[in-house]
Amino acid sequence: MALHPDLAAFLELVEFGRLTGRSLPMHAMDVTQARAEFESSSQVLDPSPPGHVMVSALQVSARDGTCLAARLYRQDQAAADLQPVILYLHGGGYVVGSLDSHDSVCRRLAALGEFAVLAADYRLAPQQQFPVALHDVLDTANWLAERAAALGLDKRRIVLAGDSVGASLAAVMAIMAVEQPEALAFKPLAQLLFYPVTDMACQRDSHHQHAEGYLLETPTLEWFYRHYVPQPEQRLDWRVSPLRSTLREALAPAYLFVAEYDPLHDEGIAYRDWLLASGTPVRFARVEGLTHDFLRMSGIVGQVGDIYRDVGEWLQVIGGRG
Repeated sequence: MALHPDLAAFLELVEFGRLTGRSLPMHAMDVTQARAEFESSSQVLDPSPPGHVMVSALQVSARDGTCLAARLYRQDQAAADLQPVILYLHGGGYVVGSLDSHDSVCRRLAALGEFAVLAADYRLAPQQQFPVALHDVLDTANWLAERAAALGLDKRRIVLAGDSVGASLAAVMAIMAVEQPEALAFKPLAQLLFYPVTDMACQRDSHHQHAEGYLLETPTLEWFYRHYVPQPEQRLDWRVSPLRSTLREALAPAYLFVAEYDPLHDEGIAYRDWLLASGTPVRFARVEGLTHDFLRMSGIVGQVGDIYRDVGEWLQVIGGRG
């Protein structure tokens, strides 16, 4: 399928900016500039997220004493019972991304209805390299399980979710819940994975077919990886490349999305097959006509609204009230 026309027009503007010298690809920026550019892109991609969602700022203490930020999103009306909750981990290649860059995503997920959303921040590379990001999200996950009831949340119904490397972190935690159950204080209800990074150690055909011109670029992926896992052998660790896990047991049910025009397309397909081979129930969607990061594009591509509605229907079933 051809690129969605509205997204194609947006990408033409991006390319024009590069040709005129007004903008640079992310891998040509310094880290500070890249973070600022990624943050500001949220206002372009989705300038009007739902405003009727309640947002509470929270603080989590990491294992080394560092204070991590988190946000709890929920509908205005307080639930009579404990709410199921999505633990959402933002993307950004472990180098960019924040609670602010994915605020619209979390608002849209919370606005779907039944589930609250806890957005977890984690420290970024190159200042903090592997495995700090993983430790940070594990600490937030366990904090959530410990304080769930006080927050009106149901720790028996926690969905691990994220996009890009956030989806990778969610996938790793889902594996840990089976392989290292002592590391996670709850059994996840499900995993919701949008265009995950699943194998840093291998480039597949889609890395070459969609290497440039489709928002996320293969050189940018390499730039991210060098910052987070500077030693080549680290890319073989299943905690950054979950596709390389040797576990062969079923995990929490997964809903996995890949984008047609994404360097990560093929490793997402490979991860679907890996999950199915383990006996994990998998719902899978290949989103045609769109690129990586489509979840943040509600303001420019109407098709994204249909994706959220589909996720909402799946959550109703997963949450036990569908």
